[in-house]
Amino acid sequence: MKLYSTLSRRVEDLEPQDNTVRMYVCGVTVYDNSHIGHARTVIVFDTLRRYLLSKGHKVIFVQNFTDVDDKIINRAKAEGKKAEEISEKYIENYFHDFASLNVMRADHHPKATEHIQEMLQLIEGLIKKGHAYLTLNGVYFRVRSFPGYGKLSRKPVEELESGARIEVDQTKEDPLDFALWKFYSDDPVWPSPWGNGRPGWHIECSAMSRKYLGDTFEVHGGGHDLVFPHHENEIAQSESYTGKQFARVWVHTGMVTIKTQKMSKSLGNVITIQQALKSWGMNPLRLYSLSVHYAKPLDYTDELLNESIQRWRQIETCVCELRSAAGSGGEVDAVSKMCDESLKAFEAAMDDDMNTSLALTEFLKLVSNLNQYAAAAGLTKEMADSAIPVFDKIMDVIGLKTIETGDQERKEIEGLVADRNKFRGEKKFKEADEIRKKLLERSIELLDHKSKTIWIKRERLE
Repeated sequence: MKLYSTLSRRVEDLEPQDNTVRMYVCGVTVYDNSHIGHARTVIVFDTLRRYLLSKGHKVIFVQNFTDVDDKIINRAKAEGKKAEEISEKYIENYFHDFASLNVMRADHHPKATEHIQEMLQLIEGLIKKGHAYLTLNGVYFRVRSFPGYGKLSRKPVEELESGARIEVDQTKEDPLDFALWKFYSDDPVWPSPWGNGRPGWHIECSAMSRKYLGDTFEVHGGGHDLVFPHHENEIAQSESYTGKQFARVWVHTGMVTIKTQKMSKSLGNVITIQQALKSWGMNPLRLYSLSVHYAKPLDYTDELLNESIQRWRQIETCVCELRSAAGSGGEVDAVSKMCDESLKAFEAAMDDDMNTSLALTEFLKLVSNLNQYAAAAGLTKEMADSAIPVFDKIMDVIGLKTIETGDQERKEIEGLVADRNKFRGEKKFKEADEIRKKLLERSIELLDHKSKTIWIKRERLE
């Protein structure tokens, strides 16, 4: 598999060590609910992880929570609560949101507050090596001590200095130096060899990635907005401490925009995951998030989302047709060959810098062809059985999941379908239509074939 690395500015081979891909993706700061921009990034890396697993690789996936931050503390003060109450609430909401998007939980979801000792160890080592220094306000990283500073964002130090959101602190040696540890007297604070305080934002990811993945690992990811300063600073402090390459491939996702504008609270255009789920549903949101190349911006528009709904309706129909097919014989060899070719084309697209747009196109060709067989009453169970393994494999990689029905509900639906067929046989079409309408109210759609009627439980959308 090849992936575009922000570090080298070229598409590189992903080279697993001992068939293992170790991946660290920067998570959210838990002071508010996650939004559709977070969803796109997490879905992209969830899909990458699923694909690598489908190819037989072992994947160790780490995604952190920043649960100590000024935004969390300010929110806690505003609500008259403790900072940990705020972070715990939004961590719980995070897991609920992403479970609703069928995202696999990471192997490790470390919290910053649980890794203070690992951060202190790094800071102490950086001071000893001359890469960090103590001031009246805290401990700072000496940027000019790291010759490679700027190699990720590809900007000279002078430009980074003028463009960075520099915190005014007269005690720093250089305006570009960034905080590893800041002294505070108000909670939450932790003891350190230099004084009570809180960690800087960047040091947490260096400490946690090193603990769970080692000094060097295969993939570091996150949104494009993290390239500078967060990821640039992670590289500087990590490589200064270990003397080794930090991450081999840096993968960044493009931003989700609203009418081409970046989402922001000040503009009032933030769409939470729960809002998006109510409007569009889980599967269409996954298809939408993968509809363009991961590195490109993605606009949140009704047109793109309605297109994703139509794609999902086709896939839902195909799932139902495959599961309901009956009989033997038919074009089994032709379907088997078609599926093999579709899987090869899908995997070729994924291998080529995770081109999910092309991969989805290849999958939808397969869906369309299988639906055509079904519509012509030419899809037998034997043909379906030859298609299902490939179909299910691709579904799992994309993270799509049909709505399941319980035994009791299935029994009720099939009873109503039988009643409707009886009415149709007796030419009581009004009564038959009433049953169809009743089922539609429950998101059950009927498909009439020459010799049978099958039903689909559609994903309910508001």
